[in-house]
Amino acid sequence: MIWWCKARAVPLLAAVLAATFAAGLLFGDGELPVPALHGQAGHFLLAHVITLLPAVFLLHGLGRGDLRTETVAGRFLRGLDAGLALALAAAGTTCGGLAYAAGQGALALVLARNTAGYLGLALLFHPLVGHRPAAAALAAVPLLCSAAGWYPDGRPRPWAWPLHPAGSATALAAVGLLLLTGTACALLRRPPPAALRILAG
Repeated sequence: MIWWCKARAVPLLAAVLAATFAAGLLFGDGELPVPALHGQAGHFLLAHVITLLPAVFLLHGLGRGDLRTETVAGRFLRGLDAGLALALAAAGTTCGGLAYAAGQGALALVLARNTAGYLGLALLFHPLVGHRPAAAALAAVPLLCSAAGWYPDGRPRPWAWPLHPAGSATALAAVGLLLLTGTACALLRRPPPAALRILAG
């Protein structure tokens, strides 16, 4: 267990999660100038991007092991990895709820929701393509949302869940689905194809 915690850099993940929320609450209302490729550009906040960090560092930790070896390991490492991601999502939700209760506004809830969504995507992508391509795919999500995720009137499209306001039931359902699907994919994971293992290595 100690080896697993060191390999997955659990203390670093906790620090990154805390720093993400601190920075998000300090600077998350700042807007980033991203042009829209389709429709009209809406409000693309720093909070829509910074919540990638815990998921990227999770992928870094997952990439420090050999997926082929870990798949047949005596300990159920797939369960531990999925549990780590879910624990991070739960910790982020707790941080967001406490910050919201302390008067930090709806931004705290957006930070919590988007952090959980990106963690779900990390669990989903990692078994399919490996940690490095997964990180690149993860980073493309907010860029795709910012460029093509708006209706002509400036409202976010249903699939662009990171852009939705805090009270969006659609975004909350999307994040829940991502966490469930990502967890299932992580628990049933198999090594990615050889060509993708070369890219990830």
